[in-house]
Amino acid sequence: MIVLSANNLSKAYGTDVILEKVSFHINQGDRVGIIGRNGAGKTTLLNLLTGELSSDEGEFFIGQNLKVGYLKQRDSFSPELTIEEAIDGLFSHIHKLEKEIAEASDLVAANPTEERLVHRLYNLQQEYEVKGGYTYKSEISGVLTSMAFGKESRIKKIGSLSGGEKTRLALAALLLEKPDILMLDEPTNHLDIGTLKWLEQYLSQYKGTLVIVSHDRYFLDQVVNRIFEVEHHQVTCYKGKYSQYADQKRIMRESQLKAYNAQQKEIRRQEDMIRIMKEHNTEHLVKRAKSREKRLDMVKRIDKPRELQSSMKIDFKQDFQSGNDVIQGKALSMSFGSGANRRELFRNVNLDIKRGDKICIVGPNGVGKTTLLRMILGELAPVLGNLKVGHNVAFGYYDQGQLLLNNSNTVFEEMKESYRLYNNTEMRSILGRFLFKGEDVFLNVGSLSGGEKARLSLAKLMLSGANTLILDEPTNHLDIESKEVFEEALKDFDGTAIIVSHDRYFLQKIPNKILELNSDGMVEYLGKYDYYLEKREEIASAGKYVSSLANLGENKNSELPKSEDKMTTERNEPLEMDSLEGLSSAEIRAIKKQQEAEERRRARLIESLEKEIETLERRLKELEVEMSKEANMADFEVLGELSREHEDVGNRLEEVYDQWAEVQGGI
Repeated sequence: MIVLSANNLSKAYGTDVILEKVSFHINQGDRVGIIGRNGAGKTTLLNLLTGELSSDEGEFFIGQNLKVGYLKQRDSFSPELTIEEAIDGLFSHIHKLEKEIAEASDLVAANPTEERLVHRLYNLQQEYEVKGGYTYKSEISGVLTSMAFGKESRIKKIGSLSGGEKTRLALAALLLEKPDILMLDEPTNHLDIGTLKWLEQYLSQYKGTLVIVSHDRYFLDQVVNRIFEVEHHQVTCYKGKYSQYADQKRIMRESQLKAYNAQQKEIRRQEDMIRIMKEHNTEHLVKRAKSREKRLDMVKRIDKPRELQSSMKIDFKQDFQSGNDVIQGKALSMSFGSGANRRELFRNVNLDIKRGDKICIVGPNGVGKTTLLRMILGELAPVLGNLKVGHNVAFGYYDQGQLLLNNSNTVFEEMKESYRLYNNTEMRSILGRFLFKGEDVFLNVGSLSGGEKARLSLAKLMLSGANTLILDEPTNHLDIESKEVFEEALKDFDGTAIIVSHDRYFLQKIPNKILELNSDGMVEYLGKYDYYLEKREEIASAGKYVSSLANLGENKNSELPKSEDKMTTERNEPLEMDSLEGLSSAEIRAIKKQQEAEERRRARLIESLEKEIETLERRLKELEVEMSKEANMADFEVLGELSREHEDVGNRLEEVYDQWAEVQGGI
């Protein structure tokens, strides 16, 4: 059944045509991924379908009584509400039913023989069950937890949330509302790998229809079954996941080009024959020439396939080669602050990076991945441990926020400021390779989009001639086509690359090693993303096996029938680990020792986290008092600094709360 269709939709801003006579339909249960270049019109298309924009011509149809949910529609939560209050407000229909059921129950208690009242109560209870009255609280908890909102963080006011937190909350609210048609614009932004995997699993089981704009190729491969490509003001529909679309598009374009070239060759052959016949100028040949001309005019001409749009052209070259040992680190530890305010990011990190390695670093948000990159660059010194940079190592750095760019420069000035030896013509040619053409080179850097800043940063990096590239989330703002060009350039680069990324498609193509950073050190996986997942699961399974052995020791006599009193007594007695069948004394002692060490470590960690929570909560209150002072409210610079610190402290407090809850759950 068709739930949404569009017919000849067009949208333009002045002379800038975005979409032109676009037509398509979406069936119930379809999972549509919308892709295209930055600026192609993907978000415009979503805004047309949700009614946030009106089309210049054409129309679209949405099935009767179908509820449409759009991620941007959830940006209107009151800043005074807590997360818990905002989400609970989505279930006002459930609360209304609860009130009606309570009132009906009172009436039935007072009039137990009144069938009409009993029947009404029964109907209300049935409606309550159908609308999820018995499960909505657990669903709220599950979705909020999966979106990284632990129980403690749910009392935070929405006005104090960061941009990323507000996006996650908006997505959580939309998922809980369960619309018939769910439209999402870049839903994977601000999500770490763990949350991404949960979202993929959730959406794969979603009973409604999905329409998703995304540049995340791995996500598209996991979730969608159709691809809509927005290109040249048109929408082309493909069946299958992203990887299937990529194959289909390549085959289709090759077929179109082959058919066009073959027809053009035949047309030229016929035209040559017609010309030769006319040149002979005999009555017979002239008639045949005219006959051929008529037949040629009747041939349906194949349109020439559109030229491929200009792509970014990037080629990383090293000015000179580094030594074989690029980075060596032993027992690296990093923390900030001191005393009660001390915050430890990681410890016992070992690195051994060789020339030509393509290393990707992964790990949870806040563990210190960017800090480790800055440590490698020499911008930060480790608190403990030793870091050695090898012979002839020359770094080139890409920062994910593009903070190294000067917003007051033009694009041209930004490049010339760093690379003065190129003349103006050469520099404009280089910028053209990164899609800055014509007057684009005189755009102010501060006015550029995220994707444009990313391309400018990559242009500067390419010219650096560095033999060791340090890249922090380099694909974040790139569209799919630019990502693929960048990936090919990295694969062809002879030097070394150390990359922080959560782009799983990228992680599957580029690294020869994945390093997983956590607070207790770093684990090395030789291979790409799928291998990393496989080995990580094996390690987790091995850990569960060791735990099961320990549990076997604690419950060694559990198979014997005994009274409750007997069981209680035996649990309080020391474990006789040496009597475990099948295990040596050394193995059992090692297991017991490991357990005790783990318990001590957890106790110390809990104490440290609780102290930090106390300090952060006290600082939040101090900042709120400062922000409410009349003098500070009138000084925008001071108020801005206080607001930024309030957001940073709040974000850190949320992280510590989550760590504390996780450690508590592990005891």
